[in-house]
Amino acid sequence: MPRTVRLLSVAIAAGVLGVAAVLTLRNAWPWERPGEHAVSVAALLEERSDTLRRGETVSDLFARNGAPGFVLSAQSPPGLFDPRRLRPGLVFTFLTRSDDSVPNRVVFRDAPERRVALEPLADGWAATAETVRWSATPMVLHGTMTSSLYVALDAGIPDSVFGAGDRVRLAWDLADVFAWQVDFTRDIRQGDRFRVLVERLVSEEGETRYGRILAGDLVVNGSRFTAFRFAAEDGARGFYDAEGRSLRRAFLLAPVQFRRISSRMSSARRHPILGTVRRHQGIDYAADAGTPVMAAGDGVVRSRGWGGGYGNLVEIRHANGITTRYGHLRGFAKGLAVGGRVEQGEVIGYVGSTGLSTAAHLHYEFRVNGVPRNPRDADLGSGEPVPPAQRALFDAERSRLTRLMAIPRTFMATGPDAAPAASTPVAGVRE
Repeated sequence: MPRTVRLLSVAIAAGVLGVAAVLTLRNAWPWERPGEHAVSVAALLEERSDTLRRGETVSDLFARNGAPGFVLSAQSPPGLFDPRRLRPGLVFTFLTRSDDSVPNRVVFRDAPERRVALEPLADGWAATAETVRWSATPMVLHGTMTSSLYVALDAGIPDSVFGAGDRVRLAWDLADVFAWQVDFTRDIRQGDRFRVLVERLVSEEGETRYGRILAGDLVVNGSRFTAFRFAAEDGARGFYDAEGRSLRRAFLLAPVQFRRISSRMSSARRHPILGTVRRHQGIDYAADAGTPVMAAGDGVVRSRGWGGGYGNLVEIRHANGITTRYGHLRGFAKGLAVGGRVEQGEVIGYVGSTGLSTAAHLHYEFRVNGVPRNPRDADLGSGEPVPPAQRALFDAERSRLTRLMAIPRTFMATGPDAAPAASTPVAGVRE
């Protein structure tokens, strides 16, 4: 990665290096080669950025930037900086005074909220942690889905608002919020709509990223679903509908997230290998091999092993005579054993193509007293409501989030023929 050079004019007073003025050269002037200085000032601070390369050590990186023989000082807090565990691609900034050949300070970011600074002492380099401040601004995004929630969000949100990775996180988070109400693998229809209030975080260095979902509103296949984030005074937090009922249910509608469905429950289906028409007692979810499979609800592992045509099979026993089956798995989650308890959302295995299967997919069955049922038609229980003592606070928070969701000037264009997308932060509001 090309190294950038910055020249900072500094003044030295009482033995302390202080910044008096700043002159930034993000790239060399046209008439100079990279690394040359076009400005001469009495006291300069040179800033160079370099990247830790694959296969090299911190010592290699420091030596390349004028500080050979890297040693960590004994005064550095334990666990704050471990040179052996740094990932390739980290960007280090080396600050060197013009009257010195060795960097006086080295800085890198190991997390969005943390900056690590290294300064030389007599016995080596000492590390200190510095907090990077982020401010949160609520933002409304809304649009129409043509094929899936992810496609709509990815196509409609420009990079200037959220990067590609943040768009993926937003899509998965929104699917997680409504995982008990909507099966995003098969419920979405062209023309379904969404509106979501999210936090857009901006750092003191001007970086932007997605924070969290505050509220959401979906219209899927003619049904409307709403969600409001609320934290109770007792520490409990989650998403609730407009009446204060928790969105959580005893079972997830889909044990894999955001994957297209390959076949639906039907009374008759031609089996792709056996070539006969027989009852297909479950739902098949097409997904890449290795995709994590989750327990649909809390329960106890009833069986784990080979299940004939099911291939690798996990069966979980739940309360009220309910069992769930997960077939054609490539493998099982580490530590999963017969008789062990699992929690809703816990990974129990991985999508495969074992048994009577032509391609990677998950076969999922929901049974009540041994009889296959469509989980959508079963009573999955009601979510725990907001405690009565907290209802007034919830009502106030719901009203606040509803007002923010209704801001008319925020919009997002979606779909293949949409105009360039745009979105506007909710002005003057901070979470």
